[in-house]
Amino acid sequence: MGMLDADMNRLVKAQQSPFHFSGLKLIQSVEESKAVNTIKGTVAVMAGAGMCNGGRIKHHLANNISRPESTILFVGYQAVGTLGRLILNGVTPVRLFGQPFPVRAAVEQISGFSAHGDRNELLRWVSKLAPASTRHVFVTHGEPETAARFADTLKQEKGFTATAPNYGEKALLD
Repeated sequence: MGMLDADMNRLVKAQQSPFHFSGLKLIQSVEESKAVNTIKGTVAVMAGAGMCNGGRIKHHLANNISRPESTILFVGYQAVGTLGRLILNGVTPVRLFGQPFPVRAAVEQISGFSAHGDRNELLRWVSKLAPASTRHVFVTHGEPETAARFADTLKQEKGFTATAPNYGEKALLD
């Protein structure tokens, strides 16, 4: 918890959500989400669509990506080939809903936040499985090089039969 300030550490230790404070409005419906685009003044939109490839975040991007007074802040990894990665890499224009949008908003990234387990967490989890009773582990998440390295780690450190299949590769499960 070294990256968190004292207030956040207190909330985490008390198992309280940092997302309960005045001024925060959780949006539930599509209509409420669209209404955000009509608010005058400062607005922060936090979205769970990690790579920007689908969902309501695309509408918020379409409404704000070309505005120089806007900032797009990524707080997680953006995979290669995703809209989020294109934006981070400085590609302009980007396509949203079949239309080109010039990227005039500031683009920033904070690393270290992820909803996914990291390498050590995954190894801890898989350690609860017995290699003898697990016939094969397919590593299908992550970029190809990272997935292949993790499959090798599972083989060498944990004794599993493991592979990171290529896109479109088939395996017979019997």
